[in-house]
Amino acid sequence: MTKIQAQNSDLQLIENTINYYFDGMITHNAESFEKAFHPNATMKWIDKKYEEVNAVEALSAYVKANKPVKTKTRILAVNIAGEAANAQLELEYDTFSYIDFMHLLKINGAWKIVSKTYSTRAKTLEK
Repeated sequence: MTKIQAQNSDLQLIENTINYYFDGMITHNAESFEKAFHPNATMKWIDKKYEEVNAVEALSAYVKANKPVKTKTRILAVNIAGEAANAQLELEYDTFSYIDFMHLLKINGAWKIVSKTYSTRAKTLEK
């Protein structure tokens, strides 16, 4: 397999992992997060102060406590370097978007999200 073929194969596997995450956020199926994230993955953000939690636990609690809402998802960028990768994602809701920066590692042949850092962006109202 050439380097380009390997990267294309890895890209597809990374997209599959990201789609498990998207599925969890859209359908509120907490099991999808277990497929996407390493069990020790972290989630980090700023909400007046620095916050850091276990990603699977926090996302699972969020989807169990809230009803699904209409969500548009996009993969904005993916970068791969050997066994490490990062991806920039957008989850768009009616009034705001989440911009996610995911760090992934290829662990035992499977790509897993090991860190999620995110920010929110308010939507501007069109006149």
